[in-house]
Amino acid sequence: MATYLLTGGTGLIGGAISEKLLENGHDVIILSRDTDKVDSLFNDKVTAINDLQKIPAARQIDIVINLAGAPIADKRWSDKQKQTLRDSRIGLTQQLVVWLRQRSLKPDALISGSAVGWYGDHQTDIVTEHSDYHDDFAHQLCEDWEQAALAATDMGIRVAIVRTGLVVAAGGGFLSKMLLPFKLGLGGPIADGQQYMPWIHLVDIRDLFLFLADNNSANGVFNGTAPNPVTNNEFTKTFASTLNRPAIFRVPACVLKTAMGEMATLLLGGQRAIPEKALATGFTFKYTELRPALEAALNK
Repeated sequence: MATYLLTGGTGLIGGAISEKLLENGHDVIILSRDTDKVDSLFNDKVTAINDLQKIPAARQIDIVINLAGAPIADKRWSDKQKQTLRDSRIGLTQQLVVWLRQRSLKPDALISGSAVGWYGDHQTDIVTEHSDYHDDFAHQLCEDWEQAALAATDMGIRVAIVRTGLVVAAGGGFLSKMLLPFKLGLGGPIADGQQYMPWIHLVDIRDLFLFLADNNSANGVFNGTAPNPVTNNEFTKTFASTLNRPAIFRVPACVLKTAMGEMATLLLGGQRAIPEKALATGFTFKYTELRPALEAALNK
């Protein structure tokens, strides 16, 4: 039995990881501003703290999983919102690493979140962990977040970074925002629909984080995406078919740019990201094809 410290432990991925850790008999500590929410969600089965200093110096933390971050697509990217996104990821990760430096008992590993947005828009090019990037705000945000976490390596802590794709789960994430318009038959492709969507089922991204936590040889960057990314056209067609609905209302790029501003790049660009390193390390995906993943998420 190990002790895990999680930031972002009540989010979509963090919540799934926390539940699995509890199921496996591990001790879980969740850092959150809302400890009452944590206690309510997990029926007081985890230790909820709102300050890292509340963890006793003599308490061994075996693994840290760092997932904290304000939702990236909930608000337009004003200067204020951009700073909120940076503070909630980079600022918190820097605080976490400073706290780790102060402790004589170091964790074995830090598994930290990032996103495929690090690569920027690569159109139809295949993207692996060795690919270069196209510079934009999403790249800068992810790069600074990753570097803040990688600073822990000079303490002898093993660090693995997960560049997560679009998480397929009905209970949250991007799919929950698409569900109602598609159920009403109002869904459709975005712009020309040729941009790739690097998706991954919630079960697989949960298990990838835990796999990396357990694998002492796993370090550096891993793409948290399913082996078979699809274009927006393909995703839209499959999602609508799963719901037995049409998908004929294409969303023009100009409408998105007007409505979302700079944030529209998240939908108009794409990454044909492949989990080359995860596969080479021995991770096995449960959902490699989109339709079974959508059916499982929607309980079809």
